[in-house]
Amino acid sequence: MCSIMGRCVTRRGGPWWSGLAAVALACAACLAAIVAPALGGAPRRAEAQPRVRAVATVGMITDAVRHVGGGRVAVTGLMGQGIDPHLYKASPGDVRAMADADVVFYNGLHLEGRMAEVIERMASRTTVVRVTEAIDPALLRSPPEFEGQPDPHVWFDVSLWRSVVGRVGQALARTDPDGADHYARSAAEHAALLDELHGYAAASLASVPPAGRVLVTAHDAFGYFGRAYGLEVLAIQGISTDSEASLRDINALVDTLVSRKVPAVFIESSVPRKTVDALVQGCAGRGHAVVVGGELFSDALGAPGTLEGTYVGMVLHNVRTITRALGGAPPEALPALLRAYVERFGSPPATTAPPGRAGEP
Repeated sequence: MCSIMGRCVTRRGGPWWSGLAAVALACAACLAAIVAPALGGAPRRAEAQPRVRAVATVGMITDAVRHVGGGRVAVTGLMGQGIDPHLYKASPGDVRAMADADVVFYNGLHLEGRMAEVIERMASRTTVVRVTEAIDPALLRSPPEFEGQPDPHVWFDVSLWRSVVGRVGQALARTDPDGADHYARSAAEHAALLDELHGYAAASLASVPPAGRVLVTAHDAFGYFGRAYGLEVLAIQGISTDSEASLRDINALVDTLVSRKVPAVFIESSVPRKTVDALVQGCAGRGHAVVVGGELFSDALGAPGTLEGTYVGMVLHNVRTITRALGGAPPEALPALLRAYVERFGSPPATTAPPGRAGEP
């Protein structure tokens, strides 16, 4: 402090009080550096440079890499809010990003349909990791309409996604051996959070009355969700959105909704809502009122910087939205780790979304 004051006071060419002003500013800066960590801010020092450059395709994988990698990994996500991965095509910028990366993470179960070949060709230039390799093949769904290929939407069973987190940690440790302990610890911490999320989802959806346990969505992304949490899932389109639903498909589902008195259907953030609106109108024409129960996040996360822009927040939003729309009551209290995670964003997750928010054609 004395050396700082000495330099300030003996400064030439300015009024006497300029030195005191400099002292005040220096003291304020010191105080801020001391107080900021206590308030949750970062102290004013240079951050360590990331050791690994990673690229991930969909937001759910990007989120897993960020949680496990922490400050050692700089991750670039190729597909952001509202993007349908089934229809996505790699841009020249995507190709450059993958070529420059130390490791590329992707789903690998035909989720990235139109860019899968590009990703697989990258294996000759960089490390490419199919995160779903961590999942026991016996646990993968293979619906007949998907022609023998497994359902790629594995993130909707949180217990399966827990395995993916471990796979990410192992891949990062191989890429950056010096950080192996960090990745193992981060993966274990995130897995513990996902265990609480899985339990909360099960408890919430168990409150839905038996007659209302039918989830109707735009495309068949929620099969793992239904299997894990005891819901029957009906969808207008199949697992991929690569083909349009026919009028026959819509009418057949209208028949089911009317005969079973299904109360609600759901739009999706990454799929145009026109087919869901057609369902609602078709049911109304048959004398059965069906409401849009809310918007669900299916193939993409919510807005960056929000709770719903994370995997945990996405699942919480979907669970609470579905539970309430189908007549259940999600527990108000969150488990400790989950509560702490939510509080980092300043507010609880939204339970519904404004009508019409889903992407239009």
